[in-house]
Amino acid sequence: MKPGIMSEKGMNLRGIIFDMDNTLFDFVEAKMIACTEVVNFLGAGDPEELFKYFRRETHGFENPENIRDYLLDNGYDPLENYPKCVTIYETHKINNIRLYPDVKETLEKLNGIGLPLGIVTDANSNNARKRLAKTGLEEFVHSLTAHDMTGAKKPDLVPFRYALDTMGLIASETLFVGDSLRRDIAPSKELGMMTAYAAYGDRNSAVDRTAGEYEPDRTLKSFREVLEIVLEFSENDRI
Repeated sequence: MKPGIMSEKGMNLRGIIFDMDNTLFDFVEAKMIACTEVVNFLGAGDPEELFKYFRRETHGFENPENIRDYLLDNGYDPLENYPKCVTIYETHKINNIRLYPDVKETLEKLNGIGLPLGIVTDANSNNARKRLAKTGLEEFVHSLTAHDMTGAKKPDLVPFRYALDTMGLIASETLFVGDSLRRDIAPSKELGMMTAYAAYGDRNSAVDRTAGEYEPDRTLKSFREVLEIVLEFSENDRI
């Protein structure tokens, strides 16, 4: 049997799955800095306008083709500027990722308790691993479910089921932590997981700030509150 923690009500907690961007670190801020550096290179433009291109459904939030569209729409020669702009954007996006307070320390404590930790992200695995390496979190994460592994994006249930299966977990004994009510909380709750809404990191548009009929079990003001939830499952405060 996998190690687990049982609450006084008899419910087991045997694993935790996290969203990555804006749950573990502020990815919006990193992307805004990257957009600013691109605009500085061009010598004109609006970083917020460029950032909005990455929020469209046209290419997706990771695709550098968003930069090409921005250049074309604003009268810049993409043949001359596009390769350099992509390099600037990708470099500053990674370099400016900053963990939220207490993330590394909390994950280290959760590892010490023995709970398996996983990530479900809409990023491709290569980009996700770069971000985990930059933040030093790869040693704490036991499972990664990325978009290219399932071909589906949240709120589709496929990535969540894939993560549960690969980690050997069942939904009712798993906690999911994410910053989007629509893309994280609603689907994980639908599968029967316990859910914690990372309100401290919610930088989503209005459409992603509703979970419909599903409400989170907990709302977090800081990441360290994840550990407080786990401690509540400990019998006689033995952890």
